[in-house]
Amino acid sequence: MSNWSARRRAAYSGVLIDAFSRRALAFYLTFDPPSYRSAMMILRECVRRHARLPQIIVIDGGAEFQSTYFETLLARYECIKKTRPPAKARFGSVCERLFGTTNTQFIHNLRGNTQITRNVRQVTRSVNPKELAAWTLGDLHERTSDYLYEVYDTIDHPALGQSPRDAFQTGLESGGFRPQRMIPYDQEFLIATLPATPKGTAVVASGRGVKIHHIYYWSDRFREPGIENEPVPVRYDPFDAGAAYAFVRNQWVVCRSEHFAAFQGRSEKEVMIASREIQKRRQEHSRHGGVTARRLADFLIAIESDEVLLQQRLRDCEGAATRSGAVKECPELGAVEQDPSRAGVDCPESDITANLQVYAEF
Repeated sequence: MSNWSARRRAAYSGVLIDAFSRRALAFYLTFDPPSYRSAMMILRECVRRHARLPQIIVIDGGAEFQSTYFETLLARYECIKKTRPPAKARFGSVCERLFGTTNTQFIHNLRGNTQITRNVRQVTRSVNPKELAAWTLGDLHERTSDYLYEVYDTIDHPALGQSPRDAFQTGLESGGFRPQRMIPYDQEFLIATLPATPKGTAVVASGRGVKIHHIYYWSDRFREPGIENEPVPVRYDPFDAGAAYAFVRNQWVVCRSEHFAAFQGRSEKEVMIASREIQKRRQEHSRHGGVTARRLADFLIAIESDEVLLQQRLRDCEGAATRSGAVKECPELGAVEQDPSRAGVDCPESDITANLQVYAEF
């Protein structure tokens, strides 16, 4: 599905599949190249839909699956990561077959698909995908989700003799629901899916707070005695540079960035692009000085930065629509929580485990 073109920009997708039932457990679509962010978002979507994670996850040799953040999250919830051998296509046949089926049944039937570009001599102006792209990322994500979760999930699979949804339900009934493996979609899990600094901690500077990626973040909890000049565990939101989290007194607290109005809603990648652009311009003018939060804030709101950051800003805005399709913003966490109107959707365990008889305390 990486050959899909939407608004003349490449879209990358990731799917988490149950190898037993061939069911698509989670799906994530973004304009950004594959990274630890997309891998973490797929796991977050799986927990939101099914309230659990697979016990064994088989991945390829992609660099996005080798990040410390991804492995730490799997270790936290006791998930085993297995890497399939390189250049062995059969080990990924289940996942690749789903990509092929999705292309032939859905993607290749949409306006603006790039299938014709395989034969360059047949591409004319009237059939050029660049002139026919009509789908935005949010609309494409919504329709692809409908296909994976409602259409493909309910059609009989030739290898199973039944639909993936029925096979998944049969597997739960025969293997047990294992309620002890369920993961609540709460603040603790959302913070666990956020990345940390290379050291994992940051020193609380007096009167300024913790420094993450050239930006200081402050919380009133830092005023408590014994906190200043001490390292505390920190986490940051890769999709919102205006907020971060610090572990103070055995509790995660929300920290706001300096120049919050300029950094709110800015993604980590957008801030990195601005940092590189500032360094590049200073080198060209033979000026010295490091990147500071004030310079970043001035650059992000300046008119001259529009051309440099416009493309990434559009990608982030489209990506926000995909992450808010079935969830809503949580003002306290700066993250997302489940929409009550969608509670229990595609999560058959929620209705079944409610009536289970408890024999002893786990």
